[in-house]
Amino acid sequence: MSSQVSNFPTSIMKTNDIPDVKRSLAIFHPNIWKEHFLSFTFDDALKVDEGMKERTEKLKEEIRMMMIAYVENQLVKLNLVDSIQRLGVSYHFEDEIDEFLKHIYVSYNNSLLLSNKDIEGEDLHITALLFRLLRQQGYRISCDIFLKFMDDNGKFKESLVEDERGILSLYEASHMMVHGEALLEEALEFTTTHLQTYVHRYSNINPSFASEVSNALKLPIRKGVPRMKAREYLEIYQQHPSHNETLLTFSKLDFNALQKLHQKELAEICRWWKDLNVSTNFPFARDQIVECYFWILSIYFEPRFKFGRKILTKVIAMTSIMDDIYDAYGTFEELQVFTLAIKRWDMSMINLLPKYMKVYYTTLLDLFEEIDKEIVNDETSYRFHFAKEAMKRQAESYFKEAEWLNKNYKPKYEEYMEVALASSGYELLSTISFVCMGDIATKEIFDWLFDCPKILKASTTISRLMDDVVSYKFEKEREHVVSAVECYMNNYGCSEEETCADLLKQVEDAWKTINKCCLHPMTVPIPFLICVLNLTRVMALLYSGEDGYTNSKGRTKLLIQSLLIDPLYM
Repeated sequence: MSSQVSNFPTSIMKTNDIPDVKRSLAIFHPNIWKEHFLSFTFDDALKVDEGMKERTEKLKEEIRMMMIAYVENQLVKLNLVDSIQRLGVSYHFEDEIDEFLKHIYVSYNNSLLLSNKDIEGEDLHITALLFRLLRQQGYRISCDIFLKFMDDNGKFKESLVEDERGILSLYEASHMMVHGEALLEEALEFTTTHLQTYVHRYSNINPSFASEVSNALKLPIRKGVPRMKAREYLEIYQQHPSHNETLLTFSKLDFNALQKLHQKELAEICRWWKDLNVSTNFPFARDQIVECYFWILSIYFEPRFKFGRKILTKVIAMTSIMDDIYDAYGTFEELQVFTLAIKRWDMSMINLLPKYMKVYYTTLLDLFEEIDKEIVNDETSYRFHFAKEAMKRQAESYFKEAEWLNKNYKPKYEEYMEVALASSGYELLSTISFVCMGDIATKEIFDWLFDCPKILKASTTISRLMDDVVSYKFEKEREHVVSAVECYMNNYGCSEEETCADLLKQVEDAWKTINKCCLHPMTVPIPFLICVLNLTRVMALLYSGEDGYTNSKGRTKLLIQSLLIDPLYM
């Protein structure tokens, strides 16, 4: 925290707004959803249909029995587990999946698996699927499992090209790579080249497979938002000749039921947002509460996280406004007072703030009071402490960037990244998401998080660099703090094209770090790691080639519609 803020004398703080001051405004598009989600009527939609509920429970039990039933060749069950996970219903069968994959891992280590090739043409698919599922579960399975598919020159055999399903499975498996796995680097290059040709080859003769390949090339399973990937896969799975009708029906019913729950939650949040009157109180800010909810839905969609979604959506929405206060509206003098007010966390500071900041400050403190009342008790008071500290850190990082801009200071790339990783907001969102995860979130978990572990640093690196690469041109249209792109170009004398390529290479390296951190032995329970992983995944979705949050009128609008408006037809 700058001493210029911490020692700022209260005697010169102004209580009135500064008239006719020049502000560096950004032009954001208006709210594209208007009152759409407020117009939903839930009375009929949420009534319990006992017949449908009974049918869903029956289907669920049938699937559970499939999971625990003995089959002579348990490799066959790998496809069932894969389908359950990709269809977005694995949260119903976590124990069964864990038990099965543990058994598979032990059997593999004891050389009891893959001792015979059940179907030669499916061998690559089965091997790649085994590898990916075990690594997703955190098991350290060696990539040497693929050596048998390589020639004497260390290249994958060209004869594999005709095994389209195997090539797709190997592609998905390659995204589980960690640092130093040259074999998987080779697999990624090999499969990407051939998958690109499959899209054109099968666009007419097998459009379902072409669509599956196209989706994978855009975002592989490892980097995809689970809820979004489930929506995509439901459309594809039902066209598979060998699909399981019980699983398909259950998955559709579950998707529609969750969509109704999410619509109800969003309507409640939209009412809170409407009462805040963002368009009047903060006309300079992005008015995108639906997009904020979509972001949080990507972190955890399961029913048990209902309250977490509400709190976290409000936090990210308030952080978005805070970002625009520091970035696009507040004067440096206002920001000095504002940052000090957040640091002191005292309602008496409100009288020192200009009008628009008073509304924000009151709402922020009320929101954290809600967190305190609903989540925290005497035994877990540390949660509220960490929540507040995370928000203070967020404001401090924003102010540091504002200070650079005010002084026209151009930081070195490493200096910029040290601050920019915090200003990305992902330390804050990780902290609040942990706060909402219940009793498993011990003080030790937050101590670990506040030490910025490798997985968090990797996630914030991906967040910051993907954001900067796609948004720095828009930000250069006005007075704005430098981005990673500009700092890197200035620091290393690279062209814009070379810089973006280097930064995206850092993004890929950070993904390898995340993958490694999600393997046993883990420093914290896996739900926390998955939470950080999902935060990273939504960045990959929204910031792939564009800023899909700030500019949400195109692809992002379609994504939101597919998850929160359009039901699946039975």
